[in-house]
Amino acid sequence: MSRLSGFNSPLLLGFDHFERILDQASKASAEGYPPYNIEQCGENELRITIAVAGFSMDDLNVTTEDNQLVVRGRHSDDERERVYLHQGIAARQFQRSFVLAEGIEIQGASMDNGLLHVDLIRHVPEPEIRNIKIEPAGKKGATPKTIEVDPEV
Repeated sequence: MSRLSGFNSPLLLGFDHFERILDQASKASAEGYPPYNIEQCGENELRITIAVAGFSMDDLNVTTEDNQLVVRGRHSDDERERVYLHQGIAARQFQRSFVLAEGIEIQGASMDNGLLHVDLIRHVPEPEIRNIKIEPAGKKGATPKTIEVDPEV
């Protein structure tokens, strides 16, 4: 079965990579653990806050891979030796991914009271207006080629 895309329009040139980004985002949003917030802290500043109760800073890894922010959590080996009579606090390993738009940079990460904060900034480029010179056909150095056709074919 073929999937229809809104990016198949001939008027949208060079936007095919957006479809891949949307696929990545939809796969990442299917995850439910750990919970997170995304807040706007300023005009061009964002903060992702992930609830990582029970994880130490050594148990967490924050990386960027291609255009994704990836947060991984894995408990150290000494956690596996504990015997629980009841375990209601989720302590499983996780990986949470966020697709980053072009121009988004990670400023840093910090941890406070079981919450991991990742601060982002969006660099907004100045709009660029460029005039394209129109030249008469054949002036670019390319001469039209003639193709001979065999009349007997």
